[in-house]
Amino acid sequence: MNSSSPRIPIFDGHNDALLRLYRHGGEAAIAGFLDGEDKGQLDLAKARQGGFAGGLFAMFVPSPEKNEQKDKKETSDKAAEPNFSSMPALDTAEAQRTVNGMVSLAYGIERQAEGRLRICRSTADIERCFADDAMAAVLHIEGAEAIDADFQMLDVLHAAGLRSLGPVWRRPNAFGEGVPFRLPSSPDTGPGLTDLGKALVGACNRLKILIDLSHLNERGFWDVAELSDAPLVATHSNAHALSPHSRNLTDQQLAAIGRSGGLVGVNFAVSFLRPDGGRDRNTPLELIVRHAEYMLEHAGDDNVGFGSDFDGAPMPAELGNASGLPKLIEALRGRGFGHEMIEKLCFRNWLRVLRRTWGA
Repeated sequence: MNSSSPRIPIFDGHNDALLRLYRHGGEAAIAGFLDGEDKGQLDLAKARQGGFAGGLFAMFVPSPEKNEQKDKKETSDKAAEPNFSSMPALDTAEAQRTVNGMVSLAYGIERQAEGRLRICRSTADIERCFADDAMAAVLHIEGAEAIDADFQMLDVLHAAGLRSLGPVWRRPNAFGEGVPFRLPSSPDTGPGLTDLGKALVGACNRLKILIDLSHLNERGFWDVAELSDAPLVATHSNAHALSPHSRNLTDQQLAAIGRSGGLVGVNFAVSFLRPDGGRDRNTPLELIVRHAEYMLEHAGDDNVGFGSDFDGAPMPAELGNASGLPKLIEALRGRGFGHEMIEKLCFRNWLRVLRRTWGA
């Protein structure tokens, strides 16, 4: 990401760096992110090395049960999955405390970054970060348990910079149901949005907050498609035809995203890339390229980007972390992707859909 490099900037649809740092806590976690560290898949040093110019930074409230095997997305798809559908709903006040802590953490990082990272509220903000060689951070919620039924917290968080929201994770909440992490499985796993979930769609449209479809089940996806006046966006999902995982999108869903002028971000997590759903890090980068090709074919050239899931899932060993992104770009070139198409995947498609969603 150095100003002297011709490297294409990469804007990414999903990472869990804030969750990782929040769990470690304190000034040391912020210093490690800004100065570089052995832990984690994304920090400022790795980003600069790999051309990671910015993205959606998720705020996620972990379930209390056994700390979700320490890491929320590290559960093996081949192991017995915890029964999230039977878990009690998260306490709203506790969820708000956690999300407020992550917002505060993000602003603490911004203050100490001294211009090297900025929280962005518009595409113009993101483009200024690109020009100034600063990381562009957009605040995103993954699972809306912190949002109250009157949407007062949504207003507060929007004022604090929230610009993207996923109504659910894989556990049900007041807004709808997410998909279990299961393979083989259709994403059609349960009922759609609740009445409150449908009202949340309208509230997000009014505030111009992006609605992330990545963890919604299929009926919830189609509810949003019917109700929303914004482009359909799945920030970090793959093609169900290539990896028949409940988390991945069917051809019909991909086509709907394309028709809406929306976007799907290719997820680098090995479990959602592999046909067998395994967590083997010895997974070739070629699978990321194959999913990108397939989704471009079914959603359109303007409707696919990246949604890495850095710090939230096992990555292919060849990629490793954000510093390995140039290897993915070379794999795309080796597959015949031209410069214009690579730029679309890396950042132009994301900026287009964000501009259309946010209106700025």
